[in-house]
Amino acid sequence: MAEQSPGKPRKWLLKQPVMLRVLHALAPVLVAGVYFFGWRVAALLAASTAGGLAMEWVMARRRKAPVSTACFVTCALYALSLPSTMPFWQALVGIVVAILFGKEVYGGFGRNWCNPAIVGRAFVYVCFPVEMTGSFVPAFRGWPGGFGHWSLESLARAPDWLASAAGKWPVDAVTAATPMWALRDHGYGTPVLDLFLGNIGGTFRGEFGEKVLAAGSCGEVSALAILIGAAYLLATRTANWRLMAGPFVGAVAACLLFHDIAGVAAVPPLPFTLFSGALMYGAVFMVTEPISAPRKKPAIWMYGVFIGFMIVFLRWKAQFAGAVGFAILLGNTIGPTLDLAVGAWQERKRPVTRDA
Repeated sequence: MAEQSPGKPRKWLLKQPVMLRVLHALAPVLVAGVYFFGWRVAALLAASTAGGLAMEWVMARRRKAPVSTACFVTCALYALSLPSTMPFWQALVGIVVAILFGKEVYGGFGRNWCNPAIVGRAFVYVCFPVEMTGSFVPAFRGWPGGFGHWSLESLARAPDWLASAAGKWPVDAVTAATPMWALRDHGYGTPVLDLFLGNIGGTFRGEFGEKVLAAGSCGEVSALAILIGAAYLLATRTANWRLMAGPFVGAVAACLLFHDIAGVAAVPPLPFTLFSGALMYGAVFMVTEPISAPRKKPAIWMYGVFIGFMIVFLRWKAQFAGAVGFAILLGNTIGPTLDLAVGAWQERKRPVTRDA
């Protein structure tokens, strides 16, 4: 980074137009998150952004460098990957880990080997499993939805569409399950249209009685909002379309192999796989992070397909039903090796010229 001329004030923020476009693409996801979960989502984003900026400012000051706009992207991706009920102090712990150990210890922007937002989420996923897997709530319905409320937990009484759960406040009285958990543990398949729009809520009859159907994390709930962001990223050439398409190709291949060919009942059908959980959120916004991805085209395809395939495989075999974050971290780990392998293969295929 070039040094600034003497006497000229040092800029505190490095403006990156590409990162600003990613934030624009995340706007529909944030609006959908607030609508489905309430204004606490915006507060969670604000807290994560404040903590992430403070951490990066401390580290960047030691390097005499400005804070990058990419920090805002990391904070937004991280915050929207959390449940809407996540305690603020735990969210702050996660974003500090994301910025410090996922980015700054390697020298800051452009030197991270993995997606920092995924590092932070994986950390809180392991350290605070109850809050990350057992505190999901249903999405609001109708107008004004979450725009008229702080959060579902702040309501004095259950909404009418949840009141059937023993006549009590279901968040306290009945065990909740996200669509993937509901299918995996109770055999209840959430309608695909509800998964696509984000209209996830209500109750269903499980093995041990009535249960609440809860939506997932703030940013993953509406596939429609994610696809709007994806269209913007592709239209503005902000994201590499191969990186975005690769995980979908891998997930389709895994579903066809395990569900349709091998007949594994534990692997859900393709539409449910694509629209449930964070697969779409991860493919559009996380896998497309260019710094931690390979550079060569064949390696990019292998990287994306591997991540998508591992998401389906880990959902089947792992203890938890999510797996997107850990699949992306595995992809980040092998990304450089894929680039090296493709480079070596291309060198071997290059014709040898002999001197006369």
